[in-house]
Amino acid sequence: MKRWIKLKGRIKRHAIIRAKIYGTKEKPRLSIYRSLSHTYAQVLNDDEGRTILTLSTLSPEVKDKAKGDCGNVKGASMLGSALAEVCKKHDITKVVFDRGGYRYHGRVKAVAEAARKGGLQF
Repeated sequence: MKRWIKLKGRIKRHAIIRAKIYGTKEKPRLSIYRSLSHTYAQVLNDDEGRTILTLSTLSPEVKDKAKGDCGNVKGASMLGSALAEVCKKHDITKVVFDRGGYRYHGRVKAVAEAARKGGLQF
């Protein structure tokens, strides 16, 4: 029961955040999702309703570097740095950060800080 209440709260927070955040072609939305064992990131263009790129700790770019540390902060920071590299290849320098209703702490914070170090501007 408690888990369901936490999930409902996160979904509600995410809906409130999504009402305020909007990604465009010039400044797409960087969306984060956390599962128990992996972290996922998508760069989205909300004007066209399409995903520009997606990366996760399951992706070969991150999985090879992480070597088993996919579900923790270390794996999330590797995801953020790999995401910044891929965004540079797609000529994306500025993004709007969508934390997906999660607290800005732990894996979410690690992805954001590593992406900033890699050159993305939030």
